[in-house]
Amino acid sequence: MHYGKKLEYKGEEALKEIEKLTAKADEVQNNLLRDILIRNGETEYLRKYLRGSKDVSDFKRCVPVSTYKNIYPYIQRIAISGEDSSLISGHPITEMLCSSGTSAGEPKLMPSIAEDLDRRTFLYNLIMPIMNQYICGLDEGKAMYFYFVKAEMSTPSGLPTRTVLTSYYKSKHFKCRTRDPYNDFTSPDPAILCNDSNQSMYCQLLAGLIHRHQVLRLGAVFASALLRAISFLERNWFQLCNDIRSGRLDLTITDPGCRSSTLSLLTSPNPTLADEIEEICSRPSWKGILCQLWPRAKYIEAVVTGSMAQYIPSLEYYSAGKLPLVGTMYASSECYLGVNLKPLSNPADVSFTLLPNMCYFEFLPLGGENGTLLSMEFDEEEEVPNDKLVDLGHVRVGHYYELVVTTFAGLNRYRIGDVLQVTGFYNRAPQFRFVCRRNVVLSIDNDKTNEEDLHKSVTIAKKLLEPYSALLVEYTSYADTSTVPGHYVLYWEIQIVDSPALPIDHQKVLEECCIAVEEQLDYVYRRCRSHDKSVGPLEIRVVEPGTFETLMDLLVSQGGSINQYKTPRGIKSNNAALMLLDSHVKDSFFSPRDPKWIP
Repeated sequence: MHYGKKLEYKGEEALKEIEKLTAKADEVQNNLLRDILIRNGETEYLRKYLRGSKDVSDFKRCVPVSTYKNIYPYIQRIAISGEDSSLISGHPITEMLCSSGTSAGEPKLMPSIAEDLDRRTFLYNLIMPIMNQYICGLDEGKAMYFYFVKAEMSTPSGLPTRTVLTSYYKSKHFKCRTRDPYNDFTSPDPAILCNDSNQSMYCQLLAGLIHRHQVLRLGAVFASALLRAISFLERNWFQLCNDIRSGRLDLTITDPGCRSSTLSLLTSPNPTLADEIEEICSRPSWKGILCQLWPRAKYIEAVVTGSMAQYIPSLEYYSAGKLPLVGTMYASSECYLGVNLKPLSNPADVSFTLLPNMCYFEFLPLGGENGTLLSMEFDEEEEVPNDKLVDLGHVRVGHYYELVVTTFAGLNRYRIGDVLQVTGFYNRAPQFRFVCRRNVVLSIDNDKTNEEDLHKSVTIAKKLLEPYSALLVEYTSYADTSTVPGHYVLYWEIQIVDSPALPIDHQKVLEECCIAVEEQLDYVYRRCRSHDKSVGPLEIRVVEPGTFETLMDLLVSQGGSINQYKTPRGIKSNNAALMLLDSHVKDSFFSPRDPKWIP
């Protein structure tokens, strides 16, 4: 298997590779697992279970399904005590990758080896050949993507710890990429690699504005980062225009790399361009602003599935619904996983094809099919019988599974925590819809509300705001057990986007939103509310504009990354995030009645 040593456009070769891999998905998977066992079979971890065997059937019979709790002691011994990588991996561990720390609680450190960068690059190199099948002319301009790095740290044993995206952007695979028309970014590399996210954002936006007539695609890793850029532009467009008009860079940009690379774009004063941008940004409504500032843009690329689906209305507002929202790939800190072979699909219909050369895939059945997720049969820390796992070729369309991976870097039958639904097959490789993270977001009593259920309920309820030209910008939740009984609290940031068509009675509308959310929650929740009375009325706390940006700043300052930042859909009690949210509450509203429940 030829992996990617650098980011470059592969064209037809990449598409042929997809066909080859997916046509023999079972064979590729079996060979890959054998290779992992040959390489890692002598590690302390696998020897404990396999006693030197490299046999695939022994692996499936003897090696237990694991969670972070199981691998954590080995990570600690390598990262803190400086013990050898051979505890878990046959190749040297070169870095520890930290998860965002805002999706599932505390950051987790994931082992990574040098060739993992080749696998990530292999997947990145598939994206533009896939896109080229659907949108032509992408080699006739530039991509304006907002990419960011996070300042890295080191473990006591000297291993770098950084996010997976910081690792990639700092690698030779990215920095020494082929300068072809399909990898022509508006942002200078030094601006991307600047540790100061504000200076980086300023310079990346300035570069995008300077090249506004050449930009063919817009994006960021997650939708939230792109909206962060739009918000930054709202606050700073006047100064950005001044820089373009004068040909001089604002003195607040002090990072040497940012400053020199951006000054190279400001070759001379350009008052005409500055006036164009100022006229657009001065308009009373920013509906469609992305198409107005970058008129040649053909699509927006960002993750808009899972919890990121919350941002679709905002992106559609700023693009006036004229730009397709494209999610190209499925990846995690543990492993890059798959690609979207139909990138122009509606975000709600996106399926990812798992690439069988990325890692060894197994799947834990969750008991649901035909659109109904019946239960999470195994809690996160509950031991899973080995014979419960299904391999890649034997998943069933319509069924739900939790993803389990085995990697070259030393994760063995590791539960990532993603819940997927099989939507079909491409050749012999399964295609999945990302459903949610399996961790429960809210629970007071017997009720257990996961991320997808909460999102569906909020999506229904927020439609009640639309007649009043109000947009739900962002939300999160909290299980408040300080009251008796406890109750769900939703924090909503609401923006009035145009002159309201109807006068708004805030109390009436928000109370209706409260009960609309409750009516959409599951049978157990509604029973607890209406019959058992073990859960109190749901509360919506409306927060001041900008609160969720402040929340992001807080969580990024605690070790998150702008690239990987996802607003946590559930906030734990007694932490700084909850205190911040409560300090910005303008008003609160409760459900006026019990939700309907029929025994």
